[in-house]
Amino acid sequence: MAVDATLPPPATSVLGSGDLPDGLEEMSDDEAALAALGYKQQFKREFSAWTTFAVSFAVMGLLPSIATTMWYGIGYAGPAANTWGWLISVVFIMCVAASMAELASSMPTSGGLYYAAAVLAGPKYGPFAAWITGWSNWLVQVTGAPSVDYGCAGMILAAASITNPSYVPNEWQTFLLTVFIMILHALISSMPTLWIAQFNSVGTVINIACLVVTIIIIPAAAISQPKFQPNEVAWGVQNFTEFPDGIAVLMSFLAIIWTTSGFDASYHLSEECSNAAIATPRSIIMTAGSGSVMGFFLNLVIAYTITDVGEVMESDLGQPWAAYLIQILPQPVALAVLAMTIICAFSMGQGCMVAASRVCFAYARDDCFGYLSPALKKVNRHTLTPVNAVWFNTFIGVLLMLLIFGGVAIGAIFSIGALGSYIAFTTPILIKTVFVGNNFRRGPWHLGKFSMALGILSCCFVLVMLPILCFPTVTGDDLTPELMNWTSLVYFGPMLFIVIWFFVDAHKWFKGPKINIEHHMLHQDLRTHPGVVGVDPKADEGDDQGSTDKTSPV
Repeated sequence: MAVDATLPPPATSVLGSGDLPDGLEEMSDDEAALAALGYKQQFKREFSAWTTFAVSFAVMGLLPSIATTMWYGIGYAGPAANTWGWLISVVFIMCVAASMAELASSMPTSGGLYYAAAVLAGPKYGPFAAWITGWSNWLVQVTGAPSVDYGCAGMILAAASITNPSYVPNEWQTFLLTVFIMILHALISSMPTLWIAQFNSVGTVINIACLVVTIIIIPAAAISQPKFQPNEVAWGVQNFTEFPDGIAVLMSFLAIIWTTSGFDASYHLSEECSNAAIATPRSIIMTAGSGSVMGFFLNLVIAYTITDVGEVMESDLGQPWAAYLIQILPQPVALAVLAMTIICAFSMGQGCMVAASRVCFAYARDDCFGYLSPALKKVNRHTLTPVNAVWFNTFIGVLLMLLIFGGVAIGAIFSIGALGSYIAFTTPILIKTVFVGNNFRRGPWHLGKFSMALGILSCCFVLVMLPILCFPTVTGDDLTPELMNWTSLVYFGPMLFIVIWFFVDAHKWFKGPKINIEHHMLHQDLRTHPGVVGVDPKADEGDDQGSTDKTSPV
């Protein structure tokens, strides 16, 4: 039968014949797959693999991410953080992304990692696993837009200082400008899905174009002498911490982890994506892979052209990226590059706001927010988007911005983004790797025989980085409240309260992902259903029989 080329490709289902939900004849393949996971379709599926990637790439925002985290990369370990430090870390980051993509193909829901942790841990431990994963991920999401918008505001004010050297922005001006940008992003994120998808598609094209132009224009227009640093400088460690060089390089991974952590946005948009079981994992890999490669080229340019790292970090502009551009470029060119970075940062902040609203909606749908859940899980009848969740996250973000008045404490919103995201990323990966093993029920996109190895590497990397990300730059008598790394308090303080809340009260009513239609996820081996689209009936022998537990797709 001929296929109409104007129609979207058929969705790839991970369902066997025993898993088909009631009313299948009235559902699309994507709706049937979602129904078998326990949810009814509430969003329009107006995202494609490209537009899903567009949001993820916008959330990652390489140019503004690298610009706003120079404090925590080259500012810790010097140029080595941008060169071999980047290369080492992205190997492990790609392991995490690949393992997440495998989960996304098996369980493509807006709840993402939270849903995966629940079903992989089973009915006994699933609620607690979902509780920890969900809250950790939400803390990351709710700090995403504020941290990006804070960086965007800082660059705007730095540009004003460059053009008018007598102007020195104060904390209130930074706070108010950041809040204004967040409100603009909330308004855009409250629009219909198709409008948001189109906005992010344009933003992604602009992001990629500005990134490429920046990579070309910096070495071409640099006026510093010498124009390029020798290899021993560009690949060398300049330790600005009081820890050994190796620890300083590991600490600089904070910038890299925060920069590349946006690939999970694709997972949270899976209920709005056509052919989600294939498009979502592809989008995750595309985002992490393109970010790793293109980010390395930009970091390489910075490492070879920066002339004085200390001067950049201590500049009165208060923004290392702006100080670096002024150090090596003519002022008009530096302002042009800074303007491109600001535009990309605006697009990135909006992408973060969209992803955060979908996470908030998904968790509220399962009553994770207690009494606030009924309001947060409402989908606006006009836009068919979770508008309440958008504005709730915006309100929390404004409160977080009060950390600006705490001096260096504002840096904790970046540390939370790195620490909390990878705790959320690897919790279901750890459960799958250690406790589920070959009983994991794969989707049509999977890692085959490499699944276990990549899962182990992902978990080991995060276990090493957890304490490192909480280190301050100084030790001993030099450690003052102003120089303290407040990540431990700002992240683990709320998480401690959340754990206590679960055991004292939440365990009585929170049972993990809730089923809002009749659930038919029978756990049969996919190989017994050769007619399932996208599944190889001759799966490799390492793919053992799935569990018969009827509460989990494991």
